[in-house]
Amino acid sequence: MNHQNLAIAIVVDKNPAEVFDAINDVRGWWTENVEGCTHNLNDEFEVRFGDVHYSKQRLIEVIPGSKIVWLVTDSNLSFIEDKTEWTNTRISFEIAVENNKTHVMFTHLGLTAAIECYDACSNAWNDYIKNSLRKLINTGKGEPTLQEQKVKTTMK
Repeated sequence: MNHQNLAIAIVVDKNPAEVFDAINDVRGWWTENVEGCTHNLNDEFEVRFGDVHYSKQRLIEVIPGSKIVWLVTDSNLSFIEDKTEWTNTRISFEIAVENNKTHVMFTHLGLTAAIECYDACSNAWNDYIKNSLRKLINTGKGEPTLQEQKVKTTMK
């Protein structure tokens, strides 16, 4: 079985500070369905994609212009048998400059081909990183999943 963590690299023409700020704007590239803070060490935030995906992240490493690491402290993925597969995994963004370009290395440590959600989750991450995050960095506007309406809470 393949135990290599999912890793996705992108290269952009913005400086590391701009890239760092864009990554921390989780609502701007991943999903508007975020509750909590996403910028400082020990901040915690939750994301939801309907009843399909819930995860709670804590920022455990924040080095401005260089690195951000989230620890997934809780998860519920309804489409797989072990709904907590993401729990205790880490999501890392490493930022470096090379040849006047800023490189971003996204790694989801613990998301390997050996786990059930790998195919669906790696496809989703590829789209969010290569498309939405890259667009947010380059143009100031990403393509996050849009805010869900709170219809269920008002229905009886």
